[in-house]
Amino acid sequence: MQAAGLPSFRSYRLHHYRQIGVAARLAIGAPILLLLVLTVALVSLSLGPVDIPTSHVAWIVLSAFGIDVPAFGRTEQLVIEQIRLPRIIVGASVGMALGVAGATLQGLFRNPMADPGIIGVSAGGAVGAVVAIATGMTGLFFLALPAFAFAGAIAASLLVYGIAAVGGHFSMATLLLAGVAVNAFLGAIVSAIIILLPDNEALREILFWLAGGLDSRAWEHVWIATPLILGSAAVLLLLARDLNLLMLGDDEARSMGVRVGLTRVVLLATAALATGAAVAVSGTIAFVGLVIPHILRLILGPDNRVLIPMSALGGALFVILADTVARTIIEPAEFRVGVLTAFVGAPFFLLLLIKNKRQVYSL
Repeated sequence: MQAAGLPSFRSYRLHHYRQIGVAARLAIGAPILLLLVLTVALVSLSLGPVDIPTSHVAWIVLSAFGIDVPAFGRTEQLVIEQIRLPRIIVGASVGMALGVAGATLQGLFRNPMADPGIIGVSAGGAVGAVVAIATGMTGLFFLALPAFAFAGAIAASLLVYGIAAVGGHFSMATLLLAGVAVNAFLGAIVSAIIILLPDNEALREILFWLAGGLDSRAWEHVWIATPLILGSAAVLLLLARDLNLLMLGDDEARSMGVRVGLTRVVLLATAALATGAAVAVSGTIAFVGLVIPHILRLILGPDNRVLIPMSALGGALFVILADTVARTIIEPAEFRVGVLTAFVGAPFFLLLLIKNKRQVYSL
């Protein structure tokens, strides 16, 4: 079915195979976004209850690579290396995962309203995390929460895909509807557990996790999530050309040598894996996978060879910036990152929709 919306998608057939411009957009956009990510990360490392000069932050980071630097305080080093740096790396990884997954799913569905939650990953992760907290597993095993959340996220995505593939015929429309139904059902499970849970402390922990945040993230969380997210992003980038062809329609993709069924499954599974890893270590952080790819598509166009890597950097930048604001705006307390991204993302996205309402397209 032809997409009836963004001119960038409608005119895609005219310029899809033009190589000129792709490398240029990457060469210009990637360094700018990467510089912004590093700058925001450096500033974020310096801010907090213990203020550390950015020069000291740079020295501490450089010293980790064996570079001789001026002396700095041991307390500053511990704060940077054991508290703030793993938190920022987790935040960057989460933003990267949500960005690339959102860009992939928007391309697959040919709909800018698609986001990682559409295939049940976020809701499944929420159920897994809530079960871990409600049963007391988090007190027995340090990594029980991310482990349960990841298992729930993957199980939910498999369920949604299984429903869409019943009878041996896969349907993207059925996948979308199954995602809506499964999300509603899993949301009801979470609500039921919250209502029936007698432990106020566990209830508070559940609500904090559902709001999304990066507090208390440690190197263990980095080792859990980051390799899965980086690997998933690499796979999605390798399949960017095939995703471009799928956006033209299944018949045209097949004529260009794309194994449509297999490629679609791999793209969906990889997007689910990246999102599941992100949800497992951060909770539910809304609007990153929806807003960031949409904004970058308006700026850079729909070519996924550009959009996917740029969405990775844009997502990382957005989450690091949101986390920095969340942990400094009401010191010594912390605002929840997921709440902040929703406060910022929802109005901004509505403004984009109003501004470009003639360009909105659907399946």
